[in-house]
Amino acid sequence: MKKWMIVAALALSGCAQISNYDQAVKTPAPLELQGNWQTVGPQSKLISKQAMGSLIIGAEGDTLDCRQWQRVIAKPGKLTRLGDDWVNVTRQVRVMPLVLENGELRYDGLRLRKVDRPTVECQQALEEVAKRPNEAVIQNIEPEIMRPITVSSKPAQ
Repeated sequence: MKKWMIVAALALSGCAQISNYDQAVKTPAPLELQGNWQTVGPQSKLISKQAMGSLIIGAEGDTLDCRQWQRVIAKPGKLTRLGDDWVNVTRQVRVMPLVLENGELRYDGLRLRKVDRPTVECQQALEEVAKRPNEAVIQNIEPEIMRPITVSSKPAQ
């Protein structure tokens, strides 16, 4: 009996209201959500203390969830409304609420702050999304920190 009540409560709570990416209506972002958001410091929802999370929200409602550490995982999506809440819906149909409080964005268990520009890797991911508009995940970007350093064998003059 308890199992049925829990299942019914989950169904009524709206956990699965968007079941298809195309079903979600891309909604222009309010000014306070537009921009480049980035984690500050270590966060328990990231794989490592050195990992970084970013969320880019465009004026038209396009989004890019970009996580980086030893590799970059970028998930394009769109901003929409689900009832009274703003949510990001990725092409993988993952629906995550956005809560803005005191200049800090709460998203997918992360705390993000607005920054002037995305990381180099997230900028590259944005370019890849434009080239591959139907890809659900972009994973072929190597983080700057992982690139080998080339040392010239010629002596300095």
